[in-house]
Amino acid sequence: MLCLTGDVMTGRGVDQILPAAGDPRLWERYVASAQNYVALAEAASGTIPKPVDYSWPWGDALQVLDEFAPDLRIVNLETSVTSSDDVQPAKAVTYRMHPGNVRCLTAARLDACALANNHVLDFGVGGLEETLDVLTRERLAPVGAGRGAQQAWRPVALTAGGHRVLVWSAGSASSGIPRSWAAGPERPGVAFLSEASDADADALCERVRRAKQPGDIAVVSVHWGSNWGYDVPRAQVRFAHRLIDSGVDVVHGHSSHHPRPVEVYRDRLVLYGCGDLINDYEGIPGEERFRGDLRLLYVAMLDPVGGLDQLRMVPLQSRQMRLRRAAVEDARWLHRVLRKASRGLGSQIDLAPDASLLLRR
Repeated sequence: MLCLTGDVMTGRGVDQILPAAGDPRLWERYVASAQNYVALAEAASGTIPKPVDYSWPWGDALQVLDEFAPDLRIVNLETSVTSSDDVQPAKAVTYRMHPGNVRCLTAARLDACALANNHVLDFGVGGLEETLDVLTRERLAPVGAGRGAQQAWRPVALTAGGHRVLVWSAGSASSGIPRSWAAGPERPGVAFLSEASDADADALCERVRRAKQPGDIAVVSVHWGSNWGYDVPRAQVRFAHRLIDSGVDVVHGHSSHHPRPVEVYRDRLVLYGCGDLINDYEGIPGEERFRGDLRLLYVAMLDPVGGLDQLRMVPLQSRQMRLRRAAVEDARWLHRVLRKASRGLGSQIDLAPDASLLLRR
């Protein structure tokens, strides 16, 4: 059983409410301090009792995880973990969490952190290297970024249910990753690809074929696509299908700020966009029709050869920068929207009696 999540953005405002809050300075066009994002959240939902416990941002998600007891917990960690001030001048929005707050990640007992995204290098090569060092020291298995291409493209090998689970992380320019962030032979960076490139698809498929052995389960975590909207580009569908045709068992997509369609292709799970899980967007106006306050925790039950038995999606809501179980009416809204969005991919999503969303093979 795997737990998969979208973007975990514990930098900026979230960092400021934790015990080891870092420098709040920002280099954004309109906002100069991360404390402003805390103020927006408090204006929307009430006072946050700062400093909060390290587990605060996860809230009820920790209870959900305890109930399901998944073998592995894999997230897209969309922040640098650093005290570096080497901010990238071309970036309009930057995220960093102080290394002293890494216990916010260990509180959720994460097994792997995908890093091939558009914020891990916000504070330069030094910030990336510190992020890798901190996560490695805490046994949080960073993947998708490295001091060179070999490390960035190397999968992490985990164990679940007696199987080896290989996890790759890669990211695309369509999610906002600068092409200059691509790792080179001796250049730190991320595992960078284009979902429209046959050559990039072939190269990743070949990596999977070389590494995967009988009995292994392969997961590819992909940061791609726009922030808003439910349409999935045909290039992403083709890319996901090629991965599965080459032996990938789960495609774990993310980047969108809200959940996007899900698909079962050849009995394998494709998540085109898991949405955000933790962020500091509370109280920021705009795009309200997508209900960015509602989040999903994805729990996938696989059969012994990596096929999908069942996907359960647990609705949560962010208030005071803390996840809480969503109300039944909010779960129903998510069900209607995601069922409609996924219908074109042949997916049938049910609303379970416990108000979770259920995708069956």
